Amino acid sequence: MANIVDTLKERGFVEQTTHDAELYEHFNAGGRSCYIGFDPTASSLHVGSLVPIMALSHMQRAGHRPIALVGGGTGLIGDPSGKTEMRTLLTHESIEQNVAGIQGQLSHFIDFSGGKALMLNNADWLTKLEYIPMLRDIGRHFSVNRMIKAESYRMRLDSEEGLNFIEFNYMILQAYDFMTLFDKYDCGLQMGGSDQWGNIVAGIELIRRVFKKPAFGITFPLIMTSSGIKMGKTHKGAIWLDPSRTSPYEYYQFWINTEDADVERFLALFTFLPMMEIKAVAHLDGEKLNCAKAVLAFEATALAHGLEEAVGACNAAGSMFGFRVVPGDVLPSSSIPRDEKESDDSVPCTVINELVLAGGICAFKVLHMAGLAASGGAARRLIEQGGAYINGERIASADYVVTKNDFKDANMLLRAGKKRYHKILLEK
Repeated sequence: MANIVDTLKERGFVEQTTHDAELYEHFNAGGRSCYIGFDPTASSLHVGSLVPIMALSHMQRAGHRPIALVGGGTGLIGDPSGKTEMRTLLTHESIEQNVAGIQGQLSHFIDFSGGKALMLNNADWLTKLEYIPMLRDIGRHFSVNRMIKAESYRMRLDSEEGLNFIEFNYMILQAYDFMTLFDKYDCGLQMGGSDQWGNIVAGIELIRRVFKKPAFGITFPLIMTSSGIKMGKTHKGAIWLDPSRTSPYEYYQFWINTEDADVERFLALFTFLPMMEIKAVAHLDGEKLNCAKAVLAFEATALAHGLEEAVGACNAAGSMFGFRVVPGDVLPSSSIPRDEKESDDSVPCTVINELVLAGGICAFKVLHMAGLAASGGAARRLIEQGGAYINGERIASADYVVTKNDFKDANMLLRAGKKRYHKILLEK
C-alpha cells in the first residue's frame, strides 16, 4: 500500500509538511493517529471544509485512525487566523448544538464505529485548566517574540481593531490540544489549512519540549477555482453539507457547474475514484468532459448525502435538463447510473399552455396544481416553512409570481421537501 503522504500529495492536498523524511517514515508503520480541528461556529460544515474531511477519510482508508476535534473550548475564544476583526464569542449552548450537527455530517465520510475514528471535544480538557499551573507548565515554553511573528497574529496586529488578549491565547490552547492528543491518544500528526501553519508548528514544538518526541504537521492549500473564487463561495452564499440548508439537488447542481479547468483537480480532491482514471480526464473535452462533471457531481453528492439522494438528484437534473448517458470509458469506477432514461419515467410531469402564464401565476397555486400540496393553504405553508423550490432555488414568498422567465428550455422543476419533484412543461 502506498504511503498516505504520497496519496495526499498526488491528489493535491498538501501545501507544506514538517520534517518530511521523518513524516514518511512515521506513516510507513500502520495504525497511526492524526487529527484536524473543526471550528463549531455553525451547526453545519460547508464545501470549504471538504478538503480536511476528505483528508481524514483518506487516512482511515489507508489504515490509520482519524480524530475529528471539535473546538468546543477554543470556540469560546475564537481563532484569529485569517480574520481582521475579533470573532463573535459563542455561548456554551450554541456550541453544543453546533457540535451535534457537525458530528452527524462527518459520519457520512468517516466511520466512527468500533473506535476506527474518534470524535473529541477540546472543551473536555480546556475548560478544566487552572490559570497558574497553565502559565507555569505550558506558558513558559512559548516565546512572545516568535508568537507575534506568526501570520495569524501579524494580520490582526496590523488591523485597526488590533489583537485581543483572549485571542492571543489561541495558539497556546491549540498547541495544548495537540499535546493532549499526543499524550492520551498517541496522535502524532495535526493537519489543517494553510493559515494554521503557525499554530501547528507551536504544537509540534511544545510536544518536543515536554515529551522529547517528534510530532508532525501537514497544511492544505487554499482551494480556489480557476476563475479565482474561493472554493464553496457562490453568489447565493455557502454550499452547506446540511441538506436542510443546501438540498441534495442544489448540492449536485453546484458540482455539475464546475468550470472545465477544475474538473480533474476536483475529482482528485473530492472523490475517491482512482487517480489513473482521473488523470485521463485531462484529455477529455466537449460532451465527454460534461460527463466527467456529472460523475463529479454524483460522487460528491453520494459522499455527502448517500447514494439514494445522489441518484435522485441525478435523475431530477436529467429530467430538467436532459439525461446524459455517461460512457463506460469515462471514470469507469464511478457508480453513477449509466443506462439511458426517458425523462417521463423519472419525475411526474404536467403540461401547461404558455397563454396560461401570460399574466403570471402565484407560486402557491402552481404547487397545488402540480399536486405537491393538497390545497392552496397547504402550499402557502410549505413555502413559508422553506420547503418549496423552483429549479433548485427556494421560493421566498407564497405570492411569488411564476412567469415564462422561470422556465429553462420550456422546462421548470418544482420540488416539495427533500424528495418530491414535479416537472412543468410549457407548450405554445
